[in-house]
Amino acid sequence: MSGIYIHIPFCKQACHYCDFHFSTSMKKKEEMVLALAKEIVIRKSEFENDTVETIYFGGGTPSVLENSELQFLIDTVYKNYKVAQNPEITLEANPDDLSKERIFELYKSPINRLSIGIQSFFEEDLKMMNRAHNSAEAKNCLAEATKYFDNISLDLIYGIPGMSDEMWQQNIETALSFGIPHISSYALTVEPKTALSKLIQTGKVAAPQDEAASNHFMILVEILQKNGFIHYELSNFGKENYFSKNNSAYWLGKKYIGIGPSAHSYDGKKRGWNIANNSLYLKSIQNNDLPLESEILTTSDRYNEYIMTGLRTIWGVSLDKIENEFGVEYLDYLKKQSEKFLNDDLLSIENNILKPTAKGKFLTDGIASDLFYLDS
Repeated sequence: MSGIYIHIPFCKQACHYCDFHFSTSMKKKEEMVLALAKEIVIRKSEFENDTVETIYFGGGTPSVLENSELQFLIDTVYKNYKVAQNPEITLEANPDDLSKERIFELYKSPINRLSIGIQSFFEEDLKMMNRAHNSAEAKNCLAEATKYFDNISLDLIYGIPGMSDEMWQQNIETALSFGIPHISSYALTVEPKTALSKLIQTGKVAAPQDEAASNHFMILVEILQKNGFIHYELSNFGKENYFSKNNSAYWLGKKYIGIGPSAHSYDGKKRGWNIANNSLYLKSIQNNDLPLESEILTTSDRYNEYIMTGLRTIWGVSLDKIENEFGVEYLDYLKKQSEKFLNDDLLSIENNILKPTAKGKFLTDGIASDLFYLDS
């Protein structure tokens, strides 16, 4: 299984917490769509022996593209790659772009999965985060989208300053009331050089609190599991048969190509990334040059990536795979580093699979970093 990720580097406005690559100027949108299509063609040799099973429009805000532009990019993939019979084709979208008419247009297109950036159903949260939509738009778009799309995911953010446990529970229950089969949920994090960071530094917004975020996480896990969701990745919950195929492929180390400025690619041994600058990306593609840097992953790099992704998922870290792919030295190192977490009931081993316990899940990323192998 292989996937194609297409980065759409445009947004109507900048969310205060976001550090992804995007521009709020739409002047070069048409030029960018043509460049994305050209990169898709240029890189087809990388997938000569692969079948594309997922196409994912991420960003930025992919829903700022017209349906005809999305269709053009999908057609370009089909013309140049071998595509599975029923690929998962996901569009990340914001509620303010999802009018009744637009949802129906998308329903008639090859796109069969929507990932909707709700973040919160509370007006004060949306304003603090500088989201482009309001609470009414969030609810209206879900009411309409569920009439036509079966496979819908929505994003929610927890740990927002001022959000009580009761408000967070209400956010989750509002999402569930629409019958959504997949939820992605992340703690609000303060990234350097973002508007949120400056607002906190100047005292205009309170800093997120780890304890509040931890409580929200535990509430999220409990409510969603009671409602039939499987906690298949640290930040992702899906009903059976509704896991994100695109994201699951990342976590399981499958091959993918990233198209567009700042997009990453991976082939199992090498990781690459495009330049995170729209103008330089456009100039390179126009000159038939790929604006791509890459690195060959060392054994330690691949081990560390497997630890990070494995611990975040229900599939865990296979000790047999560690020994077979990385050798006894890495297995012994992992066992030694894991001891304190096993003793503290933060990790467990069952059927030779290392996984975080319920108690350890919220701490997964920190635990993983302590298990990383650092080359001397």
